[in-house]
Amino acid sequence: MRRHILVWLVICCLIGGLLAADTNPAFTNPAEAGPDFAFQGEYLGSVGDHKWGVQVVALGEGKFDVVGAAGGLPGEGWKRGEQTSRGKGELKDGTVEVDGDGWTAKIKDGILRVFHGNQENGQLKKVERKSPTLGDKPSPGAIVLFDGSSPDQFENGQIVEGNLLGARGCVTKHQFGDHQLHIEFRTPFMPESRGQARGNSGVYVQGRYEVQVLDSFGLEGKNNECGGIYQASEPKVNMCFPPLSWQTYDIDFTAAKFDDAGKKTANARITVKHNGVVIHDNIELPKGTPGYKPEGPEKLGLFLQNHGNPVAFRNIWAIEK
Repeated sequence: MRRHILVWLVICCLIGGLLAADTNPAFTNPAEAGPDFAFQGEYLGSVGDHKWGVQVVALGEGKFDVVGAAGGLPGEGWKRGEQTSRGKGELKDGTVEVDGDGWTAKIKDGILRVFHGNQENGQLKKVERKSPTLGDKPSPGAIVLFDGSSPDQFENGQIVEGNLLGARGCVTKHQFGDHQLHIEFRTPFMPESRGQARGNSGVYVQGRYEVQVLDSFGLEGKNNECGGIYQASEPKVNMCFPPLSWQTYDIDFTAAKFDDAGKKTANARITVKHNGVVIHDNIELPKGTPGYKPEGPEKLGLFLQNHGNPVAFRNIWAIEK
């Protein structure tokens, strides 16, 4: 009897896992991502005499969050604390209809049209931003950690999709002190998921300080969202691009200093550019991030966190200082 119960529990767990996978799919191929994927993304244009940027966030089942930013898109006109306007959208007969606070909009064929009452006040066109450092080649003297050909520079490194590095909890064999790092990443499209369950991974600089990787497109930009230094500092601006976009971190890191007795004498410092925009400018890191290695005087490798989501990495290289 007990054996039958155990078998039944195992079957239930397997069915539950399959149902969860169907309910919370993770797409890595735009061609398979469904109709909502075509609407989500960034739009830029004018409403009346004012420039606006809009981020449309897919929530699954034809539902969307719509976030308007006065002055333009984050990092290109809009800054943290400036005016935003929010709405809710729903896909109906091939058009996303949006209800905002005192305004409405319709999205179709890459055009977002804004209305006040029955009067059209502006149009915004869908745009695809790219990081200015995307595809940067290693600088002279750089240590190439991953170029798409082999995962051998990582312990537990695994190739996915032919030439990408999977987020499988892997760490570089080379260990770093002070260094600069270039890394490119792509979060999956997971419209049914929310918060920390949506494209989660992390870039642990020196294995100790996590620069969060997450699909935080359209969110506020907290320290546990994309670009945040986990539990230490939120980014100056949320520069997260839409899911399935390739994004960049360019990091300048100075390791913490310790005396001969092992006492810390200076905190680590870090500058981070996310998609070419400085989001942390030479800030102090008073402590390490939980999840991998504690602070200490020894050099450690770059750690890429496994959080169960199909985040991918490419073009990883570093320069020791």
